[in-house]
Amino acid sequence: MRAVVFEQYQTFPSLTEVPKPTPGPGEVLLKVAGAGACHSDVAVYREFAAGAPGAQQPPFVLGHENSGWVESVGDGVTGFTEGDAYLVYGPVGCGHCSYCSKGQDTYCENAATNPYMGIGLGRDGGMAEYVTVPARNLVPLGDADPIAAAPLSDAALTPYHAIKNALPNLAGGGKYALVVGLGGLGQIAVQILTALTGATVIATDMKQDAMDRAAERGAITVPGGPDQVAAIRAITGGRGVDAAFDFVGATPTITTAQASMAIGGRFTVVGIAGGTTEWNFFSTPYESTITNTYWGTIADLHEVVAMYRAGQIVPDVERYALADALEAYRKLEAGELSGRAVVVPTA
Repeated sequence: MRAVVFEQYQTFPSLTEVPKPTPGPGEVLLKVAGAGACHSDVAVYREFAAGAPGAQQPPFVLGHENSGWVESVGDGVTGFTEGDAYLVYGPVGCGHCSYCSKGQDTYCENAATNPYMGIGLGRDGGMAEYVTVPARNLVPLGDADPIAAAPLSDAALTPYHAIKNALPNLAGGGKYALVVGLGGLGQIAVQILTALTGATVIATDMKQDAMDRAAERGAITVPGGPDQVAAIRAITGGRGVDAAFDFVGATPTITTAQASMAIGGRFTVVGIAGGTTEWNFFSTPYESTITNTYWGTIADLHEVVAMYRAGQIVPDVERYALADALEAYRKLEAGELSGRAVVVPTA
């Protein structure tokens, strides 16, 4: 079968032929409906380097945002019907530590010694015609479109988990939420905040078209620039935002969000651009919180799918045939995508 493979460190992936996988015990073979192209994939093939842990060593098939139809099952697997559509929970932990037992494989206590981090992250992913997945990692989609659903397993799950943790800060009237970075995750974050809270959503980005899409979803937009923080604070009447979410994670965006916080606010860094921040007792709003999150739980993903089926989350998707998957990654790196690129092997 054809697949997009991360073959060697700091090298653009290749579209090549690999053997069709066979499901092992406890696994399900999916015929891939859609596989999202994510900036994390770019980090894999651009930043992973020799000497990295075993979980990061090539070769493996990319793709950690996946959906598909049941093709067959391995030994010991019951309850699945051929042709049914599922969304894939990407993280794969040890399965028995305290975090994995809660469905939070992202924080597996044995991550350093696991053979891989997840589907498409050390273990073969869904940028292929078929993918094998642990049965416990599958979330049913019912009759919902599985192709458009594929990015939800990261681009919706990640902001959902961050926002869910911040809901106490947004309870009640007169609350403000800030979304920094309006790529795939940021656009969905605006939708989730609108659906789950009564907060006024402020969204900021350097790209006007991204802000226009956020505005269509009800956000008040603020362009980047030297007056960015002042404009955000003006919207809140000067007191700042109750919850901020940075989907970039660069030093300038962290600085912007941190400077926009209200007393008692919560700031979550979601993006992995490697930014840092300085902390000072007198320049930090009192009793504010700065935290980070990584992906989410499988219970969260069930809730994300429920929102998708209810029409509360509508991902912006650009579909690509598997033959054009490498072009999707080129456009992703060049910043030329207006939505989430989803590779559709059946196209």
